[in-house]
Parts: sequence; structure tokens; C-alpha cells
Amino acid sequence: MFAVIYFFMIAPQMRKAKKVRKFLTDLKTGDRVVMKSGMHGRVNHINQKEGTCIIETTAGKLKFNKSMISMDASNELNK
Repeated sequence: MFAVIYFFMIAPQMRKAKKVRKFLTDLKTGDRVVMKSGMHGRVNHINQKEGTCIIETTAGKLKFNKSMISMDASNELNK
């Protein structure tokens, strides 16, 4: 029973979390991203020490935590 729960619930969540971590570490200046709130912008600066980035939008430059960037929406935007 534990094996079934592991393969259908735990393992997929671990794979997705690993993909998200890789996506966030591979971010670079100039990448177009979508925030989890739906805001679109371009990465202007990344501060690895604080885990933040500055996103340039039409409204100006805003500072966000890197964890607020949506991997799925950003990948869809960049296709």
C-alpha cells in the first residue's frame, strides 16, 4: 500500500519540485516570466543571496521573491 501511495503521490511531487528548483536556478537576466499573480515581465536583476529578482514590467521595476515565478506559465509564454 505504501508503494502505491509513493509512486502515485509522493514521487510525482518530488519530480515537479526538482524541475521548479532547476527552472529557478537557471533564470537569467532578460528572461520573460509570468508571476503566480499573473503579472508578466522581464528579469532585470537576480540577487542569489536574498533569493529575489527585479522584474521589469510596463508599470516599472518591481522586486519579487524568485519563488513567486510560475514555471508552467513562463514556459508557456516562451514557446
